[in-house]
Amino acid sequence: MTINDNIGRSEVKIMQKITPLLTVALFLFAISFFFSQDSSALTVFDGVNAAKGDGQPTELFGGSGIFTTVTNILLFVVGALSVIMLIVGGLRYVVSAGNSTAVTAAKNTVLYAIVGLIVAFLAYGAINFVINTLAPGSNAGYTDV
Repeated sequence: MTINDNIGRSEVKIMQKITPLLTVALFLFAISFFFSQDSSALTVFDGVNAAKGDGQPTELFGGSGIFTTVTNILLFVVGALSVIMLIVGGLRYVVSAGNSTAVTAAKNTVLYAIVGLIVAFLAYGAINFVINTLAPGSNAGYTDV
């Protein structure tokens, strides 16, 4: 055993003793920071409104809401990808020239494209159900699709 080994071990022991103390001190500092905030400070809604730009939607739900816009875009992308994959699967089937492995691969492409489309529409239905449950009466989640 050398002198360097003893120094390294003593530093590790010191760090093992100091680490919990530093963690508690940081935790107490964070708690004191949150409880010392002035009651006239901005609320979360004030911060959101301050960060909002001109022409951005102000509501999450409804016909022009953010969730509706995102859902419309995602459904369009999924629908377009499904149609493209159906076309690719059909072309692979036509070009397979009777090769059994190519025919199976083409059929799987078509099958998975249809399954993906069905899963996307089921997810759309589930999203509408959840949004309508959270915000009843606001026509939430109904899209222009």
